Amino acid sequence: MILTPADRLINQITSFFRFPYVKGLLLLIMVLIAMVWANSPYHESYEHIFHLDFTIGFEGLALTKPVNIWINDGLMAVFFFLVGLEIKKEMIDGQLSTLPQAFLPVLAAIGGMVIPALIYIGFNYGTEAQTAWGIPMATDIAFAIGLLSLVGSAASPKIKVFLTALATADDLGAILVITIFLTPFIDVESLIAGGIYLGIMTMANYLGVRNSWFYTIIGIFGLWVALLLSGIHATLAGVLGAFTIPARRKTTEMEYQEKLTIWVDEFHSSTDSDSMYLLNSHQEQIITKIIVESGRASTPLQRIIYKIRPFVEFFILPLFALANAGVRIEGKYLEMVTHPVSLGIIVGLVVGKLLGITAFSYLGVKLRKSSLSDDTDWNQIIGAGLFAGIGFTMSLFIAELAIKDEATLAIAKVGILTASVLAAILGLLWFWIMKKKVFIKSAHKQ
Repeated sequence: MILTPADRLINQITSFFRFPYVKGLLLLIMVLIAMVWANSPYHESYEHIFHLDFTIGFEGLALTKPVNIWINDGLMAVFFFLVGLEIKKEMIDGQLSTLPQAFLPVLAAIGGMVIPALIYIGFNYGTEAQTAWGIPMATDIAFAIGLLSLVGSAASPKIKVFLTALATADDLGAILVITIFLTPFIDVESLIAGGIYLGIMTMANYLGVRNSWFYTIIGIFGLWVALLLSGIHATLAGVLGAFTIPARRKTTEMEYQEKLTIWVDEFHSSTDSDSMYLLNSHQEQIITKIIVESGRASTPLQRIIYKIRPFVEFFILPLFALANAGVRIEGKYLEMVTHPVSLGIIVGLVVGKLLGITAFSYLGVKLRKSSLSDDTDWNQIIGAGLFAGIGFTMSLFIAELAIKDEATLAIAKVGILTASVLAAILGLLWFWIMKKKVFIKSAHKQ
């Protein structure tokens, strides 16, 4: 293989970004930048930049929104599109594909949503902030899985699968909360239009349309705009659109392997030149056939996930963190963190998630509807429950929708950031203790 200096540099960068913890590290850096910026002498520029009006379109057909709305309602729709694709993938051929597989993580996710919500309501019952009970229900899957990867062998492979499935079900719960409880008004005509666009995408899937650009154009200029105008949060367009993406192959694995074998042999036998750079016409035809057949052998759903995941994880989510995590403290951290809103979020995420996930998992096992795998014990479940308390992205997103008062929103963000840091530290500490205990036991046996 001939590698240029640019190729080697790109390979090194790509290898670095493949580490699971890098995504969480990048989000953390953006949070720190946002907090420092919002509490610096230049804090007015932070507010100014993200509240500037930005227009997309042309005269007579244009949308003008502040930059933070384009991020939260526009770019985050792509994030929710990825979430929808991941949910569909898990439901087709993953941890949510069969009832026995899905039961334990889904039941744990329900407990991890219900208990934190009840705790938050307990702290804020009878106040205007009571309606923001959805904030501590969420789990930031990127942060949680990234940190879980740092504990190495202390976390079993099965607990990583469990936490991923739990967080996926958790995301679905958060989406339902946004759709059902955080919709201020409904414009029926726009909603009907959105339904028509969704119907077109569904019919296209049924008829076998596999072109990604078709779904992108209809999804953005049809479904997303219609839901944005309908009053229902536009990120729902991402999830609904994701469920219309085809997940079927057009050729079997065996057929693909047989054709590849034939074409590779043809490619090898058709070599008639010593050129290091150019192919002959027959070789070009063979490569074209392989590219076309590779598209038939893979599913649009998996191809799209592969293409947009880096854009979401390394651009959209860090930009969202930068735009939403900047809270001006002004020396009032203790006052803000002890406010009922903040306490409800902190206790809900750190304690409620742990109690809900552990208790509901225990209930599922006791009812004999599910069981723990051989390499998973209750210590592992407790560790997963602690990491699930990292609400961050989803919690911030729900807070922006649920709380309109700027002062209360700032308090909620302080609670979310504090809870997420606590949950991360406790999760890492828990698995470190478990790893140390295992090491001591193995040393005694020797």
